[in-house]
Amino acid sequence: MTAAAGAPTALHRPAPQQHVPDAGTRPGTRLATRLAAPEPGWTVEVDAIVVGSGIAGLTAALELRTRVPRVLLVTKDTLVSGSTVWAQGGIAAALDPTDSPAAHLQDTLVAGVGLCDPRAVEVLVTEGPSRVRELVARGARFDRSPDGEISLTREGGHHADRIAHAGGDATGAEISRALVAQIEAVRDDPGIEVVEHALVLDVLTGPPGPDGRPGAACGVTLHVIGEGQRDGVGAALGKAVVLATGGIGQVFRSSTNPAQATGDGIAAALRAGAVLGDVEFVQFHPTVLWAGSGARGQLTLVSEAVRGEGAILLDTDGVRFMPAVHPMAELAPRDVVAHAIVAQMAATGAEHVWLDARHLGADFLRKRFPTIHERLLDHGIDLTTDLVPVAPAQHYHSGGVVTDLVGRSSVRGLYAVGEVACTGVHGANRLASNSLLEGLVFATRAARHIASQVQGGVLRQSSPVQRPGDEALVAAASRARVQRAASEGPGVLRSGAGLRRAVTALAAVPTDAHERLDDGRLLAHPQVAEWETTNVHAVATVLTATALEREESRGGHARSDFPATDPDWQVRIEVALDPDGTVTTRRSESTLR
Repeated sequence: MTAAAGAPTALHRPAPQQHVPDAGTRPGTRLATRLAAPEPGWTVEVDAIVVGSGIAGLTAALELRTRVPRVLLVTKDTLVSGSTVWAQGGIAAALDPTDSPAAHLQDTLVAGVGLCDPRAVEVLVTEGPSRVRELVARGARFDRSPDGEISLTREGGHHADRIAHAGGDATGAEISRALVAQIEAVRDDPGIEVVEHALVLDVLTGPPGPDGRPGAACGVTLHVIGEGQRDGVGAALGKAVVLATGGIGQVFRSSTNPAQATGDGIAAALRAGAVLGDVEFVQFHPTVLWAGSGARGQLTLVSEAVRGEGAILLDTDGVRFMPAVHPMAELAPRDVVAHAIVAQMAATGAEHVWLDARHLGADFLRKRFPTIHERLLDHGIDLTTDLVPVAPAQHYHSGGVVTDLVGRSSVRGLYAVGEVACTGVHGANRLASNSLLEGLVFATRAARHIASQVQGGVLRQSSPVQRPGDEALVAAASRARVQRAASEGPGVLRSGAGLRRAVTALAAVPTDAHERLDDGRLLAHPQVAEWETTNVHAVATVLTATALEREESRGGHARSDFPATDPDWQVRIEVALDPDGTVTTRRSESTLR
């Protein structure tokens, strides 16, 4: 970083604000409005800050680089990290002349079970084909058919072949490679700076409004993890902040997400005063390699594309069960398949079902799914000759920071794109392969909007002030405790009793580890593992609260005590913190019509 700044950034304390609870308040549920962390020891100022290096973050940074004077791209690990690189299936877009955006829109709305914002879906499907072609222009090499056109296949919930893929089952890795190469090509450009190995702690906000809520976003605090030109905590100031931090997988004991997916962006946005939406809708991928009841961490995904090519599901008695569940059988929307698998496991007393692709032929499977084939071989399973044991595991978060059609959150100057955002595209359940497209489309929109606002003087740099409310730190040793509560409460199949137990368990987790003494010593000091665990705890808390409030089953939210979909619940539950950190919820249906 090149900015001069030896002295810490001054954060001015506003006068205390009186809290008046509304009808949506859940008494006693409070979260911190900032992380416990050292004061920033250095400062840098730019025009826009992008946090994250998946498809959404890289696209936003590349778009902004040519439109504003200075862009800072911050990523928690290296540029080639995050969830995009793990995406196996592909990217959905109506590229075939026999397909149409209208058909893609209809499939998306059906998968979202009444909670999609039709305006956002229309943006996605109409702009998607152009954005994919721009991705090709940026160097992404998709698989081609013999006539030279992009090869398209089908996945669950789609009624047309519209999934573009690369390297058979390495689409995310190819997209990441192409976009990172574009960033690397401009690394020496003074208009962009890349900081790797940096965890963003909090979004900085300006003076509060009359209601006491935080003011405009004006930067971030971040901790550079032993790499780069500066170590420790610093402050990056900017006119706009773009969160592209990915998902919440590590909130659960097992997930297909990488270790970096600790919900940092959604937690930071919540602390900064942003509204969250659809938090309760978590997608559990139906076919994740079952590696034993004690498996933890990132698990091996067996892409939906395998079923798209004709693989079938069998229970442990060898019975195919999906045709009796849904007309699309194994290609039903993911929530339907996941819940059917859980039901079949319960009926047979098994811990998994079988995925059978053997009839597709060894040569085809090795060519179409080379990555999956190799990863399964690492576990002693041959996709071409063996049945593959699979069970659902956490895969994708359909909710996040509520945004409009250009990525703006409820906090001025704060944008969110990709999985961390709630654009309204996914509703209660993401349609297969819409996630990469969403990141691509809305990152482009957000970057172009930010540029126009910066150039027009609408977004200006303000000075950060310290927000009222508590600061928090959860000891890293508590993470397993939090993950157990999330997995047993708002897991694949939920119940009121289980969710209430999770609420109690999460409330009992100490959030003042930086102040609490144990035999004369602090339980924990502010550092990366503790900051991540604090984020995991905050996300688990609001996830459990919203899952308990929604008394129905819909999409990725399944309640055994409320098994039916209720028309009265065709609303979005929105969550925010009051100025003192009280969790409040409200129901909104204005964007769903």
